[in-house]
Amino acid sequence: MSKNILIAGGSGLVGRRLQAVLQNKGYQVRILTRSPKTSAEFAWDPSRNFIDPQALENVDAVVNLAGAGIADKPWTAARKKELIDSRVQSAAVLEQALQNMKNPPGSYVSASAIGIYGNSGERMMAESNVPVDTSFMVDCCQQWESAAGRIASLGIRTVILRIGIVLSPDGGALAEVARPVRFGIGAYFGDGQAWWSWIHLDDLCDMILWSLENEQVSGIYNAVAPHPVRGKALVKAVARAMKRPAIPVPAPAFVLRAVLGEMSAVILNSNLVSAERVVSDGFRFRFPEVQEALNDLYS
Repeated sequence: MSKNILIAGGSGLVGRRLQAVLQNKGYQVRILTRSPKTSAEFAWDPSRNFIDPQALENVDAVVNLAGAGIADKPWTAARKKELIDSRVQSAAVLEQALQNMKNPPGSYVSASAIGIYGNSGERMMAESNVPVDTSFMVDCCQQWESAAGRIASLGIRTVILRIGIVLSPDGGALAEVARPVRFGIGAYFGDGQAWWSWIHLDDLCDMILWSLENEQVSGIYNAVAPHPVRGKALVKAVARAMKRPAIPVPAPAFVLRAVLGEMSAVILNSNLVSAERVVSDGFRFRFPEVQEALNDLYS
């Protein structure tokens, strides 16, 4: 079992929880950050192709969650470049450091996203399916995964997790859905029929741990729960979990497109994504159903 884990992108929603999960399992965790403050933190700056070489000494595995927030800022041309560069350059600086090591880590786990499938509508998408369009998110995720693939070419066991909508009350999409529910409004996007392929934050962290601990696990996996839900059903489930009555109110697609532009795809696209491969390879979800996941998060 790997014991020394280096996390890139450890300050985000997933990274913070993952660090706690790994430490509770007895792992020694190191964090790559632009501003190290403790002995467990090491400096790096992918935009300058810099990493503290001591960060990788005696490390058994690397988990790369680095990347600018997809929906944090409007998608200007400059922002799109930043979204791609923050993912590709983080992998590139790790690749360069790893290929110069005599004893590199045995495992590399990289985040990706189900956005790689495009707006796939009612079609169930497995890891072998090609994207249905050539939108920005498709391009971003393809470049992201190509960068991870170059690390695999070094002979390092590489796992790429195509992460769905991460459910956590502390941030991400769920926090945005829950905010109007607190005021009795069940706001859903478009006609509410788009598929949302989701995963409980703890299941995602468990899946990363599973990827680290099982040597036979390799390649691309969809990191989504087995039972996706439509957007409107998700809002209703959130209201039930929060024990709040909420009047369903649509946020029309044309309004969202007018306000958010191309970035509206993040909430309007439909992604019906399969968890069959990860389940058949032995991963067991704690929260396969959305209502039990939300009940846990809001208990």
